[in-house]
Amino acid sequence: MNKQEIFDFVDKQEIWHEVTEHEAAFTMEEALNMEMPYPDREAKNLFVRDDKKQNYYLITVCGSKRVQLKEFKKAQGTRRLSFASAEDLKEMLDVLPGSVSPLGLLNNEECNVKLFLDEEFVQGSGIIGIHPNENTATIWMKTEDLLTMIRRHGNEAQVVEL
Repeated sequence: MNKQEIFDFVDKQEIWHEVTEHEAAFTMEEALNMEMPYPDREAKNLFVRDDKKQNYYLITVCGSKRVQLKEFKKAQGTRRLSFASAEDLKEMLDVLPGSVSPLGLLNNEECNVKLFLDEEFVQGSGIIGIHPNENTATIWMKTEDLLTMIRRHGNEAQVVEL
């Protein structure tokens, strides 16, 4: 799904959301410098794979957090991790670098990418801000609605402390 298809899908599901259109943001630094309605709820997404290229994961954290892949590996019991290639990203989630989003999992036909979502997003307001598979907008929605969509699609999604 592209940006408009994501908006249509969310509308059809009658899921509460807000959209902020903005200049293309390729990094968290760029995104954090933009005026957003929920600046503390913006997500940073890391698309990683294990050293055997058998398991792929999307790690989604609050934008200001850093993820230590060695610590993540130990906590989640994965093999050694590294960033997946742009080719893997396009093939598996049908998005380009800079547009990585949990909503890309809706394009993952094999449902073989697992989401690890920072528990901070389910706390407080429960709102998360993510790209609608393009980095020219941010869609704000309830984290529980996002998790429900991803799980209904067939991808595994786990809320973890990061």
